[in-house]
Amino acid sequence: MLDSAHTYRPDRGSEIAWLYGVARNTVLAQRRRTARESRATSRIAGRRLLDADDILRLEERVDAESPARLALEAMADLPDGDRALLELVAVDGLSPAEAAAALGIRQGTARVRLHRARRRIQRVPGVMQPIGGTK
Repeated sequence: MLDSAHTYRPDRGSEIAWLYGVARNTVLAQRRRTARESRATSRIAGRRLLDADDILRLEERVDAESPARLALEAMADLPDGDRALLELVAVDGLSPAEAAAALGIRQGTARVRLHRARRRIQRVPGVMQPIGGTK
């Protein structure tokens, strides 16, 4: 009430009516807060809260996935044929010879394109491991 005293206007009603209005608004605000807290509590009910070790593991996992994310972004910049070849070898696990057959190109061409694609990916800062194996 003391914080709201400056809002009292005698021309709009009596002091008692103003006090009831302040009390009503205070009670309604408290009910809204309680309802919000109740909804928040029900959303997390039965779930375990994260502790410092959980957060550390999540951060490590995100950091570990960062080079792979960078490699995928770099793959998007490759020419279509090189990217298709790299996807067949690195993602689908085909050998370069199998990938060459699937794409209808010669094995030597596939090996050159694969080497070129891998080098371009490895030059991206943050990408540490060669992708696609050595089959």
